[in-house]
Amino acid sequence: MGGELAIHHLGGGLALGANPFGRDVANLALYRALARHGGFETLHMLMAPVSPAEALSESLAGGTPLSTRIESGHLLEVDRAARAGTLFRGKADLSELAWTRREMATDEAYSLVGLIHTLAPPMTRQEIAAASLAPVHPWDAIICTSPAVQTSMRRMFEGWTDYLGERFGGGERPMPQLPLLPLGVDAEALRAQADRPAARAAIRHKLGLAEDDVLILWVGRLSFFEKAAPQPMFRAVEAAGARRGRPLAFALAGWFPQESHRAMFEEAARAYAPQTPVHWIDGNDPQALADMWAASDIFLSLVDNIQETFGLAPVEAMAAGLPVVASDWDGYRYTIEHGVQGFLAPTLIPPAGPPSANIARRHLLRAEPYQSYVGQLAQFTAVDLDAAARALAELADSPELRARMGAAGRARVQAMFDWPVVARAYRRLFEDLASARPKTAARGTPRLNPVHGDPFADFADFASLQLGVDTRLRLCPDADLSTHPAFHGAPVLDGYAAARRWSAAELLPVAEEIGRRGAMTLGELLSAQPRSRRSRLIYGLVWLCKMGVLRWT
Repeated sequence: MGGELAIHHLGGGLALGANPFGRDVANLALYRALARHGGFETLHMLMAPVSPAEALSESLAGGTPLSTRIESGHLLEVDRAARAGTLFRGKADLSELAWTRREMATDEAYSLVGLIHTLAPPMTRQEIAAASLAPVHPWDAIICTSPAVQTSMRRMFEGWTDYLGERFGGGERPMPQLPLLPLGVDAEALRAQADRPAARAAIRHKLGLAEDDVLILWVGRLSFFEKAAPQPMFRAVEAAGARRGRPLAFALAGWFPQESHRAMFEEAARAYAPQTPVHWIDGNDPQALADMWAASDIFLSLVDNIQETFGLAPVEAMAAGLPVVASDWDGYRYTIEHGVQGFLAPTLIPPAGPPSANIARRHLLRAEPYQSYVGQLAQFTAVDLDAAARALAELADSPELRARMGAAGRARVQAMFDWPVVARAYRRLFEDLASARPKTAARGTPRLNPVHGDPFADFADFASLQLGVDTRLRLCPDADLSTHPAFHGAPVLDGYAAARRWSAAELLPVAEEIGRRGAMTLGELLSAQPRSRRSRLIYGLVWLCKMGVLRWT
């Protein structure tokens, strides 16, 4: 036990809202795993706004004793990151974090580590690629959750840095490391949810299933444009039932991003699976989902969307002891071994060319939203439904095969995807990056991003004058400090951005001193103050000029 880790988390808390995105669920689970199993003495949660450490500790503990101390701080407290040696964020873009590190510390002060949840949004890819233009180094990393993601990222960075070399010269390929690390699940909790014979019997009775009926389960968002088109799954389940001469039941445990889509899914079920009993389960209800792990026999996920990169649901299904029938797609190919924990149905996409490039271009030009972009591409991604139907029928006909593949799935999760295993792998990565960092800081490098660093430097030419130490400040001729609204009965508007400056109560004695002396330079005013209070005083003085209390010469 020892060491520290800093986590960059946008948002003021860790609670998940209604219909959470998979990345938010995965990030919270990862934070909890790092707190419980990473072996860290201290975990710094850097946030905006800052949440109390006690509340964060309670959320990360999840009802279990937590030996790691949780501390909270602001996103810009880079001293915490420097002390920890690693700043981790649950997103893949490192560019701005790298510039912040250079501005407020040094490039060698700590390692930056990001995590890829999706590669589909073109803007996300641009954010990731920006690492090659930022002060990102080999002691920084972007974690890839599957071999397919890793290969795609290497190809993107190679193509991008080739272009940079052609454009600007030079033969280097500046990019972060791209290690392969999976996401994880709580194997013990999922086993406990699934291994409940009484709950299995009760839920199956509620669904009208006989003991020997076979129940197929889907878990995830019910989104045809960002997850999976339901028609192929309905068709595969229907065809599997026809093959064996007895319908299979199909339960979809999920949530609709738009409630109006429910009718569209129900219509598709009637059209493509007219003989299949279909059940709609609220996937946002933890107890209902736990019951479905216990009641089901086979897990089905024919994802066809580039939004999907890893896919937690099949791993959860394996932890629950269910054999899996899935599309041979991206992360699924990594987590599921065909013929061992389940079956992978082959997938097909069109050749690259103008149609798909034009779909992307329309989105990049803001002519179509992201959902339209990925949704259209998914309509032209096919899954071998005959292979999926054969796999479902074979599993439905053989309880022994289901048991064997279910046991193999649990063993694979225990070895590769259980959170303690994954958290230890993350810790090893952080230690390897620390070993790669130079022990001394490079000198002579610019500290601010020249494109957008300090706005009062970037826009200095906009103003007539930039306040300097020799600037003289005096009271405005008509400024009566005893009645001026800046100090007495200030309107609400005066409070905007007040945290950036001294308060009116603190500024009033300063204005009075300037009045007594007739005029004072900024340098004289600053000399009486400790360095830690000077920037807020400067902003307060400019604000007094803005409010007609002071004038400058």
